Amino acid sequence: MPKLKDVCRHVRSKVAGPFWVTIDLMFDSQENYDRYVQSPALSADSIAKIYGIDPKGVAHYPVPSLKVLKISYPRKTPQGGVEERDLHSGQQYTYILDLDLD
Repeated sequence: MPKLKDVCRHVRSKVAGPFWVTIDLMFDSQENYDRYVQSPALSADSIAKIYGIDPKGVAHYPVPSLKVLKISYPRKTPQGGVEERDLHSGQQYTYILDLDLD
């Protein structure tokens, strides 16, 4: 079973405002995009479980022309707050690199 890191040419996460994180999944081919963009491993429930958030807050933005899936979710604490551990959210993508895709 392939892992997310095996079917994407690039995966990154970034701050999407003081209350949101966005993860960009840039698939390496149209075939992999078409096959995995709707994978249960990337569902709102799956992402919410990984990041410890409510699945209702997870949003998916597929961009077929670029073979990209953007996943956004609310931060647990606001950017720059006392409990902040990743100010720019640049390391948040690492939690999903080894996801087994269905």
